[in-house]
Amino acid sequence: MKKRVAIIGAGPAGLMAAEVLSQYDYELSVFEQKPSAARKFLMAGKTGLNISHAEPVEQFIQRYDQAEWLAPWIKQWDAQWIQQWMKGLGIESYIGSSGRVFPVEMKAAPLLRAWLKRLTEEGVKFHYRHQCLGLADATLHVQNLVTEQAMQLPFDAIVMACGAVSWSRLGSDGAWQQWLDTDEIESFQASNAGVEHVWSTFMQPVFGQPLKRVAAWVGEQTKTMGDIVITHYGLESGLIYKQGRALRQQVKQGQAMQLYLDLLPDQSIQQLAQKLQPSKKQSLSNVWRKAGLDSAKASLVRELVAKDVWHDPLALAQQIKHLAIPLTGFRPIEEAISCAGGVKREVLSNQLQLKSNPQVFCCGEMLDWDAPTGGYLLTACFATGRAAAEGVHAYLAEKK
Repeated sequence: MKKRVAIIGAGPAGLMAAEVLSQYDYELSVFEQKPSAARKFLMAGKTGLNISHAEPVEQFIQRYDQAEWLAPWIKQWDAQWIQQWMKGLGIESYIGSSGRVFPVEMKAAPLLRAWLKRLTEEGVKFHYRHQCLGLADATLHVQNLVTEQAMQLPFDAIVMACGAVSWSRLGSDGAWQQWLDTDEIESFQASNAGVEHVWSTFMQPVFGQPLKRVAAWVGEQTKTMGDIVITHYGLESGLIYKQGRALRQQVKQGQAMQLYLDLLPDQSIQQLAQKLQPSKKQSLSNVWRKAGLDSAKASLVRELVAKDVWHDPLALAQQIKHLAIPLTGFRPIEEAISCAGGVKREVLSNQLQLKSNPQVFCCGEMLDWDAPTGGYLLTACFATGRAAAEGVHAYLAEKK
């Protein structure tokens, strides 16, 4: 009799686990509650699938808050490995000027189609519209959402690749948290999400406008360069996402959330103060514009800097170079690209096996790790999916 393995979730981590296990003589079943596989993966690839990043691996690993934990797997299945893996599916890739890795076609759909075709040919059975309602040891309580038939299905091992709790309409609703003890899970928080600040009505005309080429930081953190979009609720962009970990740390330490911006990082305070010298021939707005403050940046200065500072060139330059923005929180977790939190490292073995239930392995975004956008999220999902699958194979081999 073949050993039976179930994989819960047909996202990138679950599919990668299926790929590893399909190379062995197992009866493999993938359960997905949605009508099709990898919906969040497809959504991420609509505007260009950034699948990994080609920066040096030691630098790459430091992008994760759990760098030491993930390092062995990331090193084994890094960006170069991912590019070769894609090539094996007939998908060519390239490295962009930022170091990000993309498929040449940019879209996720061709890659996913090729991947699912290969997995099906390897004998992996996909059960769509099948919702897992619970598990006991290695028995799954599954409901067919079409027929409403409920089943108790026994397996020799189970891989949980259930995702976190953002974008729940695409499948990652976090219902699996009920299957574990609360002390096995670090509470989820929004990651790679916009931040909130209450603007006055004065700011409405610049909603949707970018703050081009600014530097951002939190506390003593190193400054990071990029662009930020002013929104009706606050601020959003990849540059904002990079500050998320430090901002969450402020909250954890009982501090008020506060972000700092340098609106003109290419100028020194002295250079800027010289340009901000008042002129009888020019309006204040014109002086600011010539100093480098476009409409969005000028509006932000008027919103956040006291009026009595506007005519003091040195004091104003100091504010522009060190602009404090108090924040009230993050956007709702449902809107977040990803989540911090999840199944804790200490409740898992080195092979991602649940210590409380050795027949169950966990992988992907449901694990307690966090990373910025830029290919890091998918890379860790692929790597932990493969690691969990290798853990399953080692576990079942020992049981023979």
